Amino acid sequence: MEGVGGGKRRGDDGAEATPRWRFSRPSSQGGPLAAAGLTSIRAVLNRVNSSVDAAAAGGPRPVLRLGNGDPTASACYRTAPAAEDAVVDALRSGAHNGYSLTVGVLSARRAIAEYLSRDLPYELSANDIYLTSGCVQAIEVMISVLAQPGSNILLPKPGFPLYESRTTFSNLEVRHFDLIPERGWEVDLEGVQAIADENTVAIVVINPSNPCGSVYSYDHLAKIAETARKLGLLIIADEVYDHLAFGNNPFIPIGVFGKTVPVITLGSISKRWLVPGWRLGWIATCDPNGILKEAKVNQSIENYINISTDPATFVQGAIPQIIANTKEDYFNKILDQLRNAADLCYDKIKDIKGITCPHKPEGSMFVMVKLDLSYLDGFHDDMDFCCRLAKEESVIVLPGSALGLKNWVRITFAIDIPSLVDAFERIKSFCQRHGKLET
Repeated sequence: MEGVGGGKRRGDDGAEATPRWRFSRPSSQGGPLAAAGLTSIRAVLNRVNSSVDAAAAGGPRPVLRLGNGDPTASACYRTAPAAEDAVVDALRSGAHNGYSLTVGVLSARRAIAEYLSRDLPYELSANDIYLTSGCVQAIEVMISVLAQPGSNILLPKPGFPLYESRTTFSNLEVRHFDLIPERGWEVDLEGVQAIADENTVAIVVINPSNPCGSVYSYDHLAKIAETARKLGLLIIADEVYDHLAFGNNPFIPIGVFGKTVPVITLGSISKRWLVPGWRLGWIATCDPNGILKEAKVNQSIENYINISTDPATFVQGAIPQIIANTKEDYFNKILDQLRNAADLCYDKIKDIKGITCPHKPEGSMFVMVKLDLSYLDGFHDDMDFCCRLAKEESVIVLPGSALGLKNWVRITFAIDIPSLVDAFERIKSFCQRHGKLET
């Protein structure tokens, strides 16, 4: 019989045989792509969601989704009218229907540079800003730029699993440092120094924290910056939840320490403006000493963006108005809602035997909760807990193992208060039903 290169392939009886396709084992079936995809929040939540009883889901009790970071399903978490008007104006202007520069529309980059500079002791320019399709693409760009053979990167545990997925896909070695729950999820700086070596290129710091809900103090950020300087590391500052701080510590960008250590800030309008579907993010080089430019990191970022996609041009065109016209009253209203929800969440957890919260959330829209499997009867681990909670109570929370912390769960509290109360009543009932009988 003839092969692929020699015409049609025929069997012994002369009939045309099925071709021997050369792509019979695509990368999705194994290797780094499969490993990266399976560790994503979406993949894990899909598994938890599949446990919801189909009959119950169509009944009088709604499915309550406390598993992801998109609060827009609740009417009380709607973006500012000024932001909506800005997008409409940009679209109707007819000026933003074509392609943009690969680094982004100049007016948008200039507006973001000015926005970020408000909190810094130096000025950023438009040349320091690269626009991306949300913070997700910003992460992709930076991990790809840093992924050199033999290099490694330091990631927090618990952390945002997309970093793990991208590093796996890019064959960049990951080394984890702990966040300490008893100290408000601060970075274990001694642990950082112990795992870093001459091949370590960067450390990722997420502040305000997803998944922990912590907000770092100025003093702790200064210690992180000094540690990174001593080790010769770039800081990747994930600040997608910038200014969503409602506790004792105000939000301070780690770019404040840009003269101590080079910082690359990743951000977006997704969370503060509550528009994750608009997919507008950025990379900002906070590097007043010009270290990144000298090392050609800026050029590498631009090179990668040149072969990647762009955020929608009309959303880019709306950015100057979005930033200029959104009132502080809007931001304060959202912070009040998050503060009230966090307080309720913390109080409800204290009233449920079988789960504990070591640190009251002070930022972002999440809280990490520890499972007491010595009390909760018959659960193998956090994934088992979450799947059975979904099946029996139609409440979705994220297993902590997806974030690097087994037998914990992450709860999103950015939903309307009645739904949040309902969710915790169901969680309490579930834990009581599965609690071991005391003798």
